[in-house]
Amino acid sequence: MAFMPELPEVQTVRQGLNKLVKGSKIKSVEVLYPKMINIPAEDFEKKLAGKEIIQIDRRGKYLLFRLSDDLTLVSHLRMEGKYEVQSEGTERPKHTNVVFHLTDGRELRYKDTRMFGKMALVKNEDVYKLSGLNKIGPEPTEQDLKFDYMKEIMHKSHRKIKGFLLDQSKIAGLGNIYCDEVLWLSKINPEQLTNELSDDEIRRLRANIIKEIAAAIKDHGTTVHSYSNAYGEAGQFQNQLHAYGRKDEKCECCGTTMEKIKVAQRGTTFCPKCQKLHGDLSD
Repeated sequence: MAFMPELPEVQTVRQGLNKLVKGSKIKSVEVLYPKMINIPAEDFEKKLAGKEIIQIDRRGKYLLFRLSDDLTLVSHLRMEGKYEVQSEGTERPKHTNVVFHLTDGRELRYKDTRMFGKMALVKNEDVYKLSGLNKIGPEPTEQDLKFDYMKEIMHKSHRKIKGFLLDQSKIAGLGNIYCDEVLWLSKINPEQLTNELSDDEIRRLRANIIKEIAAAIKDHGTTVHSYSNAYGEAGQFQNQLHAYGRKDEKCECCGTTMEKIKVAQRGTTFCPKCQKLHGDLSD
């Protein structure tokens, strides 16, 4: 089962990395898989040597390593990317792609079984010029995600709500798992067209997005396939999933058998009774 870490998982990795390597200095870098870097490996290694990791931020599903000399290392974990911190000289796992040698005798390692992850080293001022970050939507928080914004962009669109929520340019950080969850909680069909949603449905959806993402962060994310945080620990939120992965199980709300369909090329689980379609359903 393919699973891409979503915002709560990336936020959990960020929190762990800040505890482990914030304030550390990079002695040298080894790029073992140059294809995931945006510049030649030699330049990447040279530019990072001697830099301090000031802190790690996050935007959507991107990790932003803030470094000295106004540099940021932008990292996207994609499907299988993981960071771990180990003592220098300990055995490296297979598929270790980049190793940051720290001056305190530890190694910050990036490993990625599928090798889909990406890293870009840029000046701070160029972070939001990068593809993916240049059009990213608001964070799913009370402060950033406003009802008026959601209503406006949804009513301008004529898309199925599941595909809309997966679009990072609309709202940052939501992926397959949390889309299924918030739609079930909001009693909205994943194929419902965005411009047919009522104000009450949008309000309900907004509240559930904010609440669900916050709850998932609190429980250190969801482990479905192989996700783990910077300490190598699995998340706990999979124990609270109501829709995702529950095909053929009984809906917790009404007892109807949950169904799985494909929406926006993604497997999508929903309750046909609780999440009814309404309005103009033409594409």
